[in-house]
Amino acid sequence: MHRLKLRVGAWQFSPGAWPTLAALFFLVLTLWLGQWQSGRAETKRALQARYDVAMREAPIHVGHTLLDRDSVLYRKLEVRGVFDPAHTILLDNRVYKGVAGYHILTPLIIDGGPLAILVNRGWVAVGRSREQLPLPPTPRGLVTLEGMAVDPHSRYLELMHAAVQGRVWQNLDFARYAATTRLPLQPVLLLQTTPLADGLQRDWPRPDTGVSMHVGYAIQWYSLAATLVVLWLVLNVKRLRD
Repeated sequence: MHRLKLRVGAWQFSPGAWPTLAALFFLVLTLWLGQWQSGRAETKRALQARYDVAMREAPIHVGHTLLDRDSVLYRKLEVRGVFDPAHTILLDNRVYKGVAGYHILTPLIIDGGPLAILVNRGWVAVGRSREQLPLPPTPRGLVTLEGMAVDPHSRYLELMHAAVQGRVWQNLDFARYAATTRLPLQPVLLLQTTPLADGLQRDWPRPDTGVSMHVGYAIQWYSLAATLVVLWLVLNVKRLRD
């Protein structure tokens, strides 16, 4: 294979075939990765816009039919029912304002039917010891709640493959929870926003969709692609000596 040779004055540009093919391969790879991260950022921006619009809309009433999970994510929901404290679980290692604690999850049996919806009722601090679990009161009788629907299978609640110890779970495995409780559950988790006299904190942050993270990764990949081009050019330029 003939090598390209370009000469300008005392300088000659003569790239090798195999180094050029290797550089081209990694250039295409880094550009593709940068484009993929840019696409992810655009998807997340669309999700943020959807969330902002949903927060200004009226809540969706949750009844006796299964919700379409994708259409109600990050939407406000309204539901009426009775809490089932027997199936309450505590998600461990939840930090609020620098203090360790638990998220209290309790199913709400929807009024007038067999369906239930799992409710994240809020945060409570760890007790004096891990052996003494906090027991916030559960409202009795019919209650009407509002909250935001989130994906119970999201990374925030991803299974950590840790053993379940009684009511304390390291993370939520939604399928296992449904199988354990044998409750027919709506396919979303409700982040409760309705204030109740239970001592729980419900200061839910805006969902972090990670746009800045994807943009940062995209910039890194594009920068690496530019670096590869510069290195390929510099390493293949030589000064001719008489």
